[in-house]
Amino acid sequence: MKLTMYHKAAIVLAVIIIGAVIAYFGLGNSSGTLGLASQDNVPVQAYMISRLQVPNNVSSVVGAGLGKPLQQVNDTPLMLNGKPEVLYIGAEYCPFCAAERWPLIIALMRFGSFSGLRYMTSSATDYSPNTPTFTFLNATYTSNYISFVSVELEGNNQVNGSYPALQTPNSSQNALLNKYDAPTAACSTGGCIPFIDFGNKGIDVGATYDPYGVLDSSSWNAISENIYNTTSLQSSSIIGQANIFTAEICNMDNSTPQSVCGQQYIKRIQNSLG
Repeated sequence: MKLTMYHKAAIVLAVIIIGAVIAYFGLGNSSGTLGLASQDNVPVQAYMISRLQVPNNVSSVVGAGLGKPLQQVNDTPLMLNGKPEVLYIGAEYCPFCAAERWPLIIALMRFGSFSGLRYMTSSATDYSPNTPTFTFLNATYTSNYISFVSVELEGNNQVNGSYPALQTPNSSQNALLNKYDAPTAACSTGGCIPFIDFGNKGIDVGATYDPYGVLDSSSWNAISENIYNTTSLQSSSIIGQANIFTAEICNMDNSTPQSVCGQQYIKRIQNSLG
């Protein structure tokens, strides 16, 4: 049977619709996690990096939001290459690490830039499965003000019942874990992740917000759009914590640069740190 122009147009339209459906259930899907894991280890595009560079007119409205204050300590400054160090220890499978990377990346990008960031989802079989996030594995951070060190302990896909080992903390990093990540009511064994040390000034153990209900059943695109809606739960949780992380960094690096640390909403949070 010879195809008419009408039939050809119908076929083209069907292909377009099928492609749109596939795209909907991929990176841009805002209503489910179907297909998210297919983005694991895909490089983060420039447009997503741009979205994570949240402007002050958005961040100032959120302020501390629903962010949680960190444990304040007064230890010997944690330094690397002559600059105050932010140390992150987590794992790709960990849903709470997945949640905490969002505000941490937003805060760090106010002081420098990343290259080599990749998309990642948390474990498909853990709490809040397939939480959309990023991985620091093989990523590079550059800043004139601070150093950033990341340790991604394990991957996100189990092999023979175990997550594959990726990176191992050195003796100094283990010493900080033993000192500041001791057993608590919320973490009976100690050594809970994520663990973030802001220059031995502020310590973050465990996620500051619950990925379930905030990030689950969502996508990178949806989350990065919703954080600009200052009345949304995602904005108040992620931007609020990013602002607290930013104040912690300002507290450890003598409040530089002023373009970041001189913002009134950051100064208010920084003054509240004690």
